[in-house]
Amino acid sequence: MKQKTLTKESLVERWERTHPTSKKLHDKAVGFFTGNGATHSARILDPFRPYVTHAKGSRKWDVDGNEYICYVMGHGALMMGHSHPAVVKAIQEQAAKGFHYGENHEMEIEWASLIQSMMPVAERVEFCACGQEANQMAVILARTYSGRRKILRFENNYHGWGGEIAPYDAAGIYQPAVTLLPMHDMAKLERELATREYALCMIEGGGATMAGAIPWDYQFVRDMAALCKKNGTLFLIDEVVTGFREARGGWEEVIGVKPDMASLGKCVSGGFPSGVIVGRADVLDAFNPKRPLERRVVHHGTWNANPLLAASGIAACKLYLDGALQKKAFEMAGYLRDKGNAVLKKLGISARLYGRTIVHLYFGPIEYEPTEIYLPPTKDIKKLTNPALGPIKARLCLHLLQRGVSTMGARFFVMSGVHTTKDVDETVDALEDSLKEMLEEGTLKQ
Repeated sequence: MKQKTLTKESLVERWERTHPTSKKLHDKAVGFFTGNGATHSARILDPFRPYVTHAKGSRKWDVDGNEYICYVMGHGALMMGHSHPAVVKAIQEQAAKGFHYGENHEMEIEWASLIQSMMPVAERVEFCACGQEANQMAVILARTYSGRRKILRFENNYHGWGGEIAPYDAAGIYQPAVTLLPMHDMAKLERELATREYALCMIEGGGATMAGAIPWDYQFVRDMAALCKKNGTLFLIDEVVTGFREARGGWEEVIGVKPDMASLGKCVSGGFPSGVIVGRADVLDAFNPKRPLERRVVHHGTWNANPLLAASGIAACKLYLDGALQKKAFEMAGYLRDKGNAVLKKLGISARLYGRTIVHLYFGPIEYEPTEIYLPPTKDIKKLTNPALGPIKARLCLHLLQRGVSTMGARFFVMSGVHTTKDVDETVDALEDSLKEMLEEGTLKQ
């Protein structure tokens, strides 16, 4: 008997039927949270994402008892997976000692020492509340150090949503002190830096949009670093996503570049909210209280190196030291890319998986077969960011969730050091079934 073709409504009905308690919670949430009941734009999904009760390793469970293989991984923060025993133990022990001392403590030194041991750029370390704050602090430091005001950034690269690091202001117009350039346009980059007006040039590690949906050309970044040095502009790599994920020393270790500063977040505190700005000692000397007030940066922050965060960060950073988690995540990413791409080719779908430890999904023309694993099969940024793909990926995301696979909108799969071949095999089976159903229902074309 021919299988009945599913309509969009039938998929939603099936989801609501199998997730009744999540639906009840969602119906309550829309009365509080304007973003369709979600507290983060990436968690918005029609009709709703599941409401999770607990997580362990590579898996998580929702209020209706459904189990998921997790490829969200705390928005990239959980290289060691959910609720790693070493991190849980550290937090529990510290909670019994105190949540917040409002004083200096030994753990902040140990945490900074671990970070410095892995990242050569970290001549000095400064803690703050999140990666976005680290980027905002980098702007202040660069201006204080250089005496210049202008900031150079790149299209599609994300550094947070506040102030001059925001994608745009309320009117949709970029801040006047910020110049936004297209990626990989060397002529424009050289022309802007030659003005010697820029305090800081900043890029997103790996590439634009969660570490490389639009990848950076490695040699371009190396040349950029040299140009910044030549023209007296400080160079920052935003490693909020890639720090301790791509390698012990971050993405800058992978490509062989030592920036003037780097911002960290996500992995640095093992899943707790925290940010770190690291960099050259002379640049971060702006925090020195002996400097003249006009050449000094005063750094406030209630949560800077909070004892609970520090305990979690120390436990997490110790797990990164031998590189085993990074190696496993890289291997599992490769396994997912290879098996997933074999399915896409078998089904005749013009799409590819690519990336290092975050595996991105591209739908569109296959213009060439890349020799590097982190590259998509097109260099056309408009095709990589095609808004028409949004509904297709959202549909795929719901199909995958229905089959027990949790992704960030089916845009990418965040790998960790605890994902297994069994996880990936089940994921690829779910991907194949989802794609077949989408072809049959007509929401995806070959």
